[in-house]
Amino acid sequence: MAQVLEFKLPDLGEGLTEAEIVRWLVQVGDVVAVDQPVVEVETAKAMVEVPCPYGGVVTARFGEEGTELPVGAPLITVAVGAPASDAGAGAGAGTGGSGNVLVGYGTSEAPARRRRVRSTRPEPAVTVAVDGTAPMVPVAPVAPVAAVTPVAPASSAAPAEGPGGPVPVISPLVRRLARENGLDLRELTGSGPEGLILRADVENALRVAVPREEAAQAAQQPAAPSALAGGRRVPLKGVRGAVADKLSRSRREIPDATCWVDADATELMRARTAMNAAGGPKISLLALLARICTAALARFPELNSTVDQAAREVVQFDQVHLGFAAQTERGLVVPVVRDAQARDAEGLTAEFARLTEAGRQGRLTPAELTGGTFTLNNYGVFGVDGSTPIINHPEAAMLGVGRIVPRPWVHEGELAVRQVVQLSLTFDHRVCDGGTAGGFLRHVADCVEQPAVLLRTL
Repeated sequence: MAQVLEFKLPDLGEGLTEAEIVRWLVQVGDVVAVDQPVVEVETAKAMVEVPCPYGGVVTARFGEEGTELPVGAPLITVAVGAPASDAGAGAGAGTGGSGNVLVGYGTSEAPARRRRVRSTRPEPAVTVAVDGTAPMVPVAPVAPVAAVTPVAPASSAAPAEGPGGPVPVISPLVRRLARENGLDLRELTGSGPEGLILRADVENALRVAVPREEAAQAAQQPAAPSALAGGRRVPLKGVRGAVADKLSRSRREIPDATCWVDADATELMRARTAMNAAGGPKISLLALLARICTAALARFPELNSTVDQAAREVVQFDQVHLGFAAQTERGLVVPVVRDAQARDAEGLTAEFARLTEAGRQGRLTPAELTGGTFTLNNYGVFGVDGSTPIINHPEAAMLGVGRIVPRPWVHEGELAVRQVVQLSLTFDHRVCDGGTAGGFLRHVADCVEQPAVLLRTL
């Protein structure tokens, strides 16, 4: 006799307490194997496919696509141990579970695990280079246990129907954005391949006019005395909400200070050109700056630290887990390169490229977005020279890099046009004084101006 088990939204790790259902990967009545992904969710840090630890027949789903669920809320129920005639012999359904605790991605590597085919449509780029170069066989559903109400299968994964046929929309995120703003996708013309409607198309349409439903509701509500006419409310959730919370906490808890210096990056640019002309894998400028950072942190370890306020102690780290800021379609993310101090320029370039691609696809894991000890922030790609970055809590410092541009510069006693960059260091004043911070920043600038200095520190 079948036993109906309830699978709840697991702890996805790193303090995450909720997730939003993006896409169901199974229907009620489907036969699932142990550790098969059943739903794709979006957390404040990444897109995650959640595997079910039970094998059997899906008897209920809880929550429509776009619904936000807290950790511990029911996701699906599965009838385990159904007879072969009911459970679909040969469909890969197990009679039990993996028994593993779900934290983050997956419970184990299951041979029956299904793979999804992704669209090949272009994805938005992630800018990180400093110089700018760089659903199973259906069966008769098993009655759910008492007090369990099945949710009808969502249909938003299928193309929306228009007057002349299906509306070309693939991304469930695009559908949700249009749905939440009352926008009819049948009225849009897609700019993607074969008329595919992209997120940019929806956002552009929303900029032209406020949805009629929202405008009607606003007309019925008395405006607040200080409210501006035509204003909109944008929820602080997902990545944007996580960033807001972290930045607010940083400002509340960390007494930060910033110092900066202009540096002549001409020789560093020449050194990179020479390295790449020698053949082999190309070296990114970001990787060279990362090598400079790790060398400077070896001299000034106070900045590779965090403050344990409860114990009133400064904790200095032996390894440098280097975070780097990257702007993606989902917002600002900071992937972390583990043990950056042990990687050469080629290894750093490869890891930056891997994490950047994962960020572009929205596939960075929580573990790849946390645990940093120092952050390298390249805001120069936005065409700005300087900034006073907010420290990535709970770290103690962040190095900011502006754009590298030709400027007048006194070189060897004469006025010349050189490639100049502004470097800024924001640091937690509890871990060190200005002398240490200044020494770190000056060492970074010296290595930028004379890359040979870096050789003496290796």
